[in-house]
Amino acid sequence: MRITEQQPGVSKRYIDQTSVSKRMDGRKITNTVFKTLFFMATLVALLVLGILFYRILSQGLGFLSADFFQNFASRFPEKAGIKAALVGSLWLMAVVAPVSMFLGIGTAIYLEEYAKKNRVNDFIRMNISNLAGVPSVVFGLLGLTIFVRALALGNSILAAGFTMSLLILPVIIVAAQEAIRAVPQHVREASYGMGATKWQTITRVVLPSAIPGILTGSILALSRAIGETAPLIVIGVPVIIHFLPTGVMDTFTALPMQIYDWAKRPQADFQQVASAGIIVLMAFLLLMNSIAVLIRNKFQKRY
Repeated sequence: MRITEQQPGVSKRYIDQTSVSKRMDGRKITNTVFKTLFFMATLVALLVLGILFYRILSQGLGFLSADFFQNFASRFPEKAGIKAALVGSLWLMAVVAPVSMFLGIGTAIYLEEYAKKNRVNDFIRMNISNLAGVPSVVFGLLGLTIFVRALALGNSILAAGFTMSLLILPVIIVAAQEAIRAVPQHVREASYGMGATKWQTITRVVLPSAIPGILTGSILALSRAIGETAPLIVIGVPVIIHFLPTGVMDTFTALPMQIYDWAKRPQADFQQVASAGIIVLMAFLLLMNSIAVLIRNKFQKRY
């Protein structure tokens, strides 16, 4: 685009319309190409997801019944149930949720509000972010070494809960850090100006403003924990039990382990039973994700 220099006494600029038209045509073509590519990528993802949902629902809906939720695992597909796995997953979340959220949110508060800005703390923050991408089987090996063998907790609910807490702890820390960091600095300064202490500012100003992001990240992290199988396999969680756990030191099984056992069996009927288990697990995940969305929309504040 060529713009002539304005001469003394001339109040208008003259633009080369031909050059502008050529540039706009190129930009429109580029925009159309990328828009089409992005639409096709979205369409492929939705198509695969639709096929997955159709296959799971068509195979598993026939096995969803009251007996499926009341029976224990069986070597006969028509008698197989998900009772022990369902109760075991609830026990597991009862351990994972308080442990991971207390440690994760506490760590985020310290790093964002108390820790000094230096190389050591920057190194810690960077490694916490890197841990969020470590494969889950590595955390399973860590849990096997520390909780199962060193602390002699065995393949109990407590050992599995601590292992899963380690798995999702980096995700919760990063989400809580981002939520706390998003609270404007002038809100803190206004609290200090009113005479509030550091702790009062954190508990009464920062955390209430950051709670939507913190809870959303925590619930999404718990959604990952309830669907993980590799750490449970590594620490030796059984796939079939015929009793319900009564405490955190009891042996248990979980939904992912039960689904894994059914899916690897050669009988065709067990593949359909596995699909029914996947439907139950997906219902849990959708429920938790919906709660996260509702919390974010209800408590979100704009500054």
